Amino acid sequence: MSGARDQVTRMLALVPYLRSHEGIPVDQVASDFGVTTSQIIKDLNVLWFCGLPDAVTGEMIDVDMEALESEGVVYIDNAEFLPRPLRLTKYEALSLIVALRTLRASADDSEREAIESALAKLESAAGDGATTAKTVEVHVEDIAPDVRAVVSDALAAGKRLHIAYLVPSRDEQTERDVDPLRLLTGEGMPYLEAWCYRAEDVRLFRLDRVTSITMLDTSVQRHDVDQRDLSEGLFRPGPDSPSAVLDLHPAAHWIAEYYPNDAIEQRPDSVLRVTMRVGDLAWLRRLVLRQGGAAVVVEPGALGDEVGTHARAALAAYSSAIETPG
Repeated sequence: MSGARDQVTRMLALVPYLRSHEGIPVDQVASDFGVTTSQIIKDLNVLWFCGLPDAVTGEMIDVDMEALESEGVVYIDNAEFLPRPLRLTKYEALSLIVALRTLRASADDSEREAIESALAKLESAAGDGATTAKTVEVHVEDIAPDVRAVVSDALAAGKRLHIAYLVPSRDEQTERDVDPLRLLTGEGMPYLEAWCYRAEDVRLFRLDRVTSITMLDTSVQRHDVDQRDLSEGLFRPGPDSPSAVLDLHPAAHWIAEYYPNDAIEQRPDSVLRVTMRVGDLAWLRRLVLRQGGAAVVVEPGALGDEVGTHARAALAAYSSAIETPG
């Protein structure tokens, strides 16, 4: 079975492959890509509607369907743009620069040199785009250098880790063995995605909450798990995760679009009532406080009270600061 993500990955390789193998039998294409002939035909039917941005009919990649049906061979045309040098728009270059700066902030010493080199070349080519990017602040929380180094070494060597991990929501420290999968960054925080033998499932571990770490001599095992799809966000709350209900005013509507939710209800005055599951209520409290009143906690009541207490304390501190002579 081939999913949409697998199909996109395959088609990115399929076009240059077909350009260098004109008239190749479709059965051979399927064999080379490790899928069925019917799947390749489905790919070709999608390819028919692909091309450069803003392309119209006649400008998209052309597949000779007559040759495919009568002779079982594949020819494509209108794909000459592929070997052309890549031309980035100002906003595409800006996005890549910010992404590389974020990656640099969470990289270890062995990776940073390559990132710095790529960033310097991109900033040089971007011109004004690089100047604009300098106004964008990238912040990734610092973690202990030894934690980052041990995680990187374990990933490279394929070794298991033993970690002591702080769980703030339960105010406890746990000991666990994990098989590291990869490093991720989300919400300005570095995370280790790993198979946890304590939970017997894949878990995310914030590296600033790892209080001690040791690389073991045991090699990691192969785990039959799907790689986390980052296009759907870094976090995937489970059915046992706490539920919360928020009222979102227009300035905070982006929360309903950005984070997974169970239900959205349209309320008066353009308010969206959103029901969502979260892995950490403290994280949700911080998210709501950053909205400046545009997001209101409906449930759980205790969290709403906590947000109100923090907001009043912040307002009192601000008022005291502006009333006190400098």
